[in-house]
Amino acid sequence: MTDPLLIAPEALARELGAPGLAVLDGTVFQRPAPDLSTLLSESAREAFLAARIPGSVHLDALEWLWDRGRGLRFALPAPDAAAAAFGAHGVGDGMRVVVYDRVRGNWAARTFWTLRWLGFDAVRVLDGGFDAWVAAGLPVESGPAAPPPRRVLTPRPRPCLIAGREEVLAALSDPGAVVVNALSAEQHAGTGGVRYHRPGRIAGSRNLPAVALTDPATGRFLAPEAVAARAREAGIPPGARVIAYCGAGIAASNLALALRRAGWQEVAVYDGSLDEWGRDPALPMQTG
Repeated sequence: MTDPLLIAPEALARELGAPGLAVLDGTVFQRPAPDLSTLLSESAREAFLAARIPGSVHLDALEWLWDRGRGLRFALPAPDAAAAAFGAHGVGDGMRVVVYDRVRGNWAARTFWTLRWLGFDAVRVLDGGFDAWVAAGLPVESGPAAPPPRRVLTPRPRPCLIAGREEVLAALSDPGAVVVNALSAEQHAGTGGVRYHRPGRIAGSRNLPAVALTDPATGRFLAPEAVAARAREAGIPPGARVIAYCGAGIAASNLALALRRAGWQEVAVYDGSLDEWGRDPALPMQTG
């Protein structure tokens, strides 16, 4: 059965060059700060120039999809600004988009979720990302990339796909909703890993690490049935409304994509995530 939200490398190879198709590399490289206080980020532009899927376009989220004026890491821009950023990278109304990355899906999922938030549905994530493309023996290109044609993408925002702190607070006391942490188990417990202002998790939240939803050997996404089983084990009831969070909404986007594939229909990403929540001592957190 074809997964409508993913595309295999071989299938993308057959579509390359088709009219109306845009392929975006949304990679951002990240590594823990020495004191584990945050993740340090750097552009993947040089990696893109060294090797990429032929005809693809580098969309640098550090420059284009981060409203630095909001004071939160990777805070989404206003819909008009986000749509203009995609338009500047060759994405327009009526097109089809495939997004990929080089970092196990987090940034591809973030780009995917941003487009869906803007009301653009004709977007898929490359299953396994650039590593799977190379492993399949498919061609790559290098060197300077031709600038994409500028297009117009009309935003039709879906506010239900992005949550704010008040919605998270309300969800914590709503029996039909569940707040889910996409970070590691040790970060959830507050026992290790990168912390965001305060160690631990949003009080009352569950834990389903995004990294556990891909095959560690291939980087491919787990089948929807496997994701559903892990979600149930994590205490996410079928049919529940889910708000996913992490440090800054990136791994949470990967978790949100996985849950949508597995059948959860009401899923949102907490845009501020722990970068916002952890700063405010009035907002409840737990460890252990």
